[in-house]
Amino acid sequence: MEWLTIGAFAKASRLSPKALRLYDDLDLLRPARVDPDTGYRYYTPAQLERARLVAWLRRLGMPLARIREVCALGPAAAAGEIRAYWARVEAETAVRRDLAAFLVDQLTAAPGKDTTMLELRYHAHSDRGLVRPHNQDTAYAGARLLAVADGFGPAGAPASGAAVQALRFLDTEEVPAGNVLDLLADAVHGAAEAVRDLAGGAGENGTTLTALLWTGSRLALVHIGDCRAYLLRDGALFRITHDHTVVQSMVDEGRLTSEEALSHPQRALLFKALTTGAPDLRLQDTAPGDRYLLCSDGLSRVVPDDTVRDLLTAAPSPDTAVRHLVTAANTAGGPDNVSCVVADVVERTV
Repeated sequence: MEWLTIGAFAKASRLSPKALRLYDDLDLLRPARVDPDTGYRYYTPAQLERARLVAWLRRLGMPLARIREVCALGPAAAAGEIRAYWARVEAETAVRRDLAAFLVDQLTAAPGKDTTMLELRYHAHSDRGLVRPHNQDTAYAGARLLAVADGFGPAGAPASGAAVQALRFLDTEEVPAGNVLDLLADAVHGAAEAVRDLAGGAGENGTTLTALLWTGSRLALVHIGDCRAYLLRDGALFRITHDHTVVQSMVDEGRLTSEEALSHPQRALLFKALTTGAPDLRLQDTAPGDRYLLCSDGLSRVVPDDTVRDLLTAAPSPDTAVRHLVTAANTAGGPDNVSCVVADVVERTV
């Protein structure tokens, strides 16, 4: 058998001897032979392919624990894991990009610059639907806080209520724009703890949560699960959240098309919820005339986005929009609880 010294193997694999020793300690890339007297490591040419894969994944920034999992898979499964990892990197980068843009704006704003004073006009409603025996959704709208939560499990209704209740203190306090994401993250951590306490360790109980926090000029978004947030601007409808469902992760990985996902039997299976994963956090620019919609999947699963856009566009006020959206969901069969919050960004009247 041909043996390569650690130096020769490092040169061939483009990994440093120091990295090779670390990967040996982590059981990621074991040498083929270790001299019992000197402790010197030896490798074989057959190990170069795995070593190069490790090097490439490290260049992507993948954590070592994740690399170990990828290296244990076959080529097709490993490719799927890499696609999924990169999709999450891009999503996290988008959040940091928005924060960077906000900081640049804050630091470069001209002193004394005139700004239009804005406020929210809003309405919220939650409906049991036509099939479910109980309503496990919670919807809330206030001058600063908008929120929708969709509970699941025997204690789903109390779970969604506890999550939203834990955020309601934000509706009564002035929110400094500079640290709004930190403030919202801390509040959501408290909401998760409240749900855990209520569930008592029962994993079948939990909730999703999507909320917007108004700073007076921007909205801070927190999202986890499959409720959604939309923005209607200049007649166009934009979805500003990403579903945390198993089916959506399969779409992200290229294993399903968006069309196939609509009819997949597991389309409601969550990838993560409030107590089982980290939420998405980002800042959202606003402009007078913007209309925001937060909704549970009781709306989005049965009412197409084109119809949602048309109803939001035609409604003269948030309360009318909410009423028409809930009616549309129930007209489509009302298979689930449906909750909607609609808020308009308007110029403040003096």
